[in-house]
Amino acid sequence: MNYEIILATNNKHKLKEVREILSPHKIVVYGLSDLNIKLPEVEENGTTYAENALIKAKAVQAFTTMPIISDDSGLEITALNNEPGLHSARYAESLGGHDNAIKEILKRLKDKEDRSARFVCDIVLLNVDKEPRIFEGVAPGHIAEAKMGEGGFGYDPIFISDETGDCFALMQEEKNTVSHRAKALKKLLTYLKINGFVPL
Repeated sequence: MNYEIILATNNKHKLKEVREILSPHKIVVYGLSDLNIKLPEVEENGTTYAENALIKAKAVQAFTTMPIISDDSGLEITALNNEPGLHSARYAESLGGHDNAIKEILKRLKDKEDRSARFVCDIVLLNVDKEPRIFEGVAPGHIAEAKMGEGGFGYDPIFISDETGDCFALMQEEKNTVSHRAKALKKLLTYLKINGFVPL
């Protein structure tokens, strides 16, 4: 018997990544469009990744009693006061997309010696327990000197993992073991297994 869960997103890249990590564990992941859920505009005005993820999950909760997962993530660059951080998606939108945001970040880092950065992801689980459950994953790394690779999405082409020494955009299956989202999903998976929702 498969365990069914809804991912609060219409982002096909994110949905693919989550499916690749969870489907081997007998978990079927639906995106919002799979269930024809059309959310009104959701204002992500939280002050943390977890708060923003919870806002999205609660918006979906109005449409279903199925288990819901929602994530919020960001790229924190040390030399830029941890920007774009919580506003990573909006930063890209304000500049007309991730390509322009990447160019702007590389320009801002041009004379900086410290290129350390990290990706952070918080995942919220709703409709399973009385209280929302939160799982966090962090991927340490640094910003490349130039854009690399065609894979991945978002800021992946400039993020080099400290754990592998490779750029996220150049990784294949490996990204699904070291990324911030993968680490948060593994914590979620452990929780679902320990509590008997999916087989050990």
